Amino acid sequence: MKNEIKSEKIFVGKIFSEMWFRIPEYQRPYVWGSDQVTELLEDTCYAMLEKSDSEYFLGSFVFQSHKKNSSDGIEYTENDLLDGQQRITTILLIFSVLRDRVKDQEAADGCQQCIFQAANKFKRIPERSRIVFEIRQEAIDFIDNLSKNKGFTQNSDKLRQYEEKAQDISVRNMARATRFINQFFDEKKEQVKPEEYFDFLFNNLLMIYVSTENLEDAFRLFTILNNRGMPLRNSDILKSINLGALQTDQEKKKYAALWENAESELGEDFDRFLSYVRTILVKEKARLSLLQEYEDKIYDPKEKEKVTSQKKPALLKKGKETFEFIKLHLENYQQIISGNNYDITGDFRFDNLIKTMFVGLPATDWLPPLLHYYEKFDGKAIFDFLTLLDNKFSADWIIQLTPTARIEAMNDIIKEIDAKGRFEDVLGSEKLMFDADKLFNELNGRIYGRRFARYVLLKLDYLYQDHSHKMNHETISVEHILPQNPAADSQWCKDFTEEQRKNLTNTLGNLVLISMKKNTSQGRLDYKQKKEKYFKERINTCPNSLHVLNQNDKWDAFALEHNHKECVKKLKEHYSFHEKMNILSEAA
Repeated sequence: MKNEIKSEKIFVGKIFSEMWFRIPEYQRPYVWGSDQVTELLEDTCYAMLEKSDSEYFLGSFVFQSHKKNSSDGIEYTENDLLDGQQRITTILLIFSVLRDRVKDQEAADGCQQCIFQAANKFKRIPERSRIVFEIRQEAIDFIDNLSKNKGFTQNSDKLRQYEEKAQDISVRNMARATRFINQFFDEKKEQVKPEEYFDFLFNNLLMIYVSTENLEDAFRLFTILNNRGMPLRNSDILKSINLGALQTDQEKKKYAALWENAESELGEDFDRFLSYVRTILVKEKARLSLLQEYEDKIYDPKEKEKVTSQKKPALLKKGKETFEFIKLHLENYQQIISGNNYDITGDFRFDNLIKTMFVGLPATDWLPPLLHYYEKFDGKAIFDFLTLLDNKFSADWIIQLTPTARIEAMNDIIKEIDAKGRFEDVLGSEKLMFDADKLFNELNGRIYGRRFARYVLLKLDYLYQDHSHKMNHETISVEHILPQNPAADSQWCKDFTEEQRKNLTNTLGNLVLISMKKNTSQGRLDYKQKKEKYFKERINTCPNSLHVLNQNDKWDAFALEHNHKECVKKLKEHYSFHEKMNILSEAA
């Protein structure tokens, strides 16, 4: 029956004797590591040793079945795995290792039949591997070698070569998993015989499958039937929807590869990048899931035009138009975050500011306007725009605007970029302005313990940085120069009154960044000792900290207040950048 949903329990032996799988374009790579692989092996081996006659439930998998013709025109059923890829692939790797370890020829042949089917034209059987990775040519080649070459899994040098040199993440992880499986059986050789484990794996391991010929039904099912595997994301389904809108296999492979390369490079940040693209188009705060936002706000807007009461037009078409739009902004995004933008200013100022923003700011809602500006004005004056954008976003955060207000401010900047024909007009726009009085009222007060303290110190580091070098933000902590709780008999209590310590300890002028974790005991040393024994090794990558401590041989109330005024002055000069841009815009 068409669109019928089937669900049954099935033994692993039948899965790997009668079923054929394809890892479709929209699926994520094979990502299981040693923990997941070892857990599966240990659990099943324990079950075998303790209850060899009992069934062991391994989990569920979801697939969409469809007919396919081989190169010889022979029709067969192939199943697109939506959920269960990690488990099914791992079992394939286990069968491969067992094939190369068992001494019994019948067991070896049984394992081989679970992995690969040789062609037989008289029986009208096509050659095929049990699992095919669509579009991932390296993965196709790896499985081909694994399937056809007996002894392949015992070639540790070859496996390490795949681990270290393969471009495809699935191949690297499959090679690594194969090594783990071999290592496991080496360690368990006294307890677990390969032939016995093959018998148990084939006959006692049980799974539940859910299948349908309807892709939408299959996607709906995977969300509730995921067990050990990696669940699909909204972006995976978005990819599939757009691949389905393409006309040719050539286009599908081209754009599926583009998408997968981006996923491999960006990892979990890929969904976030897709949300940036959504924001550029929709220009409002996201309130639905990523997939629903694309469906209801971009492809088929539900809202109506206020004037005409007609439905708003689609912002983007599914298929090629979507892929090309994503490709365009992906290339810009990769360039912006690459750390290789020396040519913009003749130094690393742009890259250092980007890194400061990523490390110090509470969110990345500033990226959509940056990407939109970069694309519309071909990167002209991009560093000036980035400086204004950072100042606007950070100032709004420091003066405690709500996250929603900050997001809407960024969306207003995107709209302003749309509305302005010249980049000079964007740079001078009031949308990039902020409440400077409130900002410096906050910076003049007690800031230690406030979320923005680290960012402000990073900004000072940025302002004192020699931009012929890249900044280093690997491990940073906020440290007091005058400690919060000095010993009663310390020099600190002689150089500062109790009232001065109460008013000055947590202000900007008394704070610096250190490049290691704090050491509470050394942090209470008197200034000269603290500077020599504690700060010396911890501030070598923090320009503002170096500036402050190298300028002061003594740290008392006068030095602290002087440094505070100098820090605030430095920040005021920087945050007045929008006034300079406004003057330039008016002159243009």
